[in-house]
Amino acid sequence: MAAVVTYLVIFAVISSALAYDPDMLQDLCVANTSAGIKVNGFTCKAETNITEADFFFDGLAKPGKVNNSVGSLVTGGNVEKIPGLNTLGVSLSRIDYAADGLNPPHTHPRATEMIFVLEGELDVGFITTANKLISKTVKKGEVFVFPRGLVHFQKNNGDKAASVISAFNSQLPGTQSIAMTLFTSTPAVPDNVLTKAFQVGTKEIDKIKTKLAPKKS
Repeated sequence: MAAVVTYLVIFAVISSALAYDPDMLQDLCVANTSAGIKVNGFTCKAETNITEADFFFDGLAKPGKVNNSVGSLVTGGNVEKIPGLNTLGVSLSRIDYAADGLNPPHTHPRATEMIFVLEGELDVGFITTANKLISKTVKKGEVFVFPRGLVHFQKNNGDKAASVISAFNSQLPGTQSIAMTLFTSTPAVPDNVLTKAFQVGTKEIDKIKTKLAPKKS
């Protein structure tokens, strides 16, 4: 736990100097998520309505319940959960992995990501724009960085659960899963685009779409 606290303090210091989000112009701008006004971020709640609850979130304290086909669960601690993060340019997430679980290839268009391994061992990596894979096995207490916008992944190849804390230099980094983006978008990406890009037939594309389609409740 001491290592986690030290890591978070170091990250906070670095982020304050290198935050990717626009700089804040006042002490506080707690997000008013119910305002209905669209800006680059959120409008500010009236200062008289700000409380300690705007800066608190306990959702990362315990492992999440992993119950999906890829074997991982991301719990976000961003401005949507912690309104006080608005304009501060930082956020956290917790990622839990079942045995053999995968956080599939994805990108964060608005932030660099740094993971700190809480438990287990993961194979992680990202792909540069020169199509080079940078990868490594990371263990408990170790850190790995994924540069902003680059496709990356984490895979638990062990037979036990694993978990990490992810730090971002954005209050809302955004996530685009490569497979979900291409095969489950609305409206759908035309089949002739996907068949040409992946050099496969329509049947293969339909099979992938069926597997990735959201489960109906």
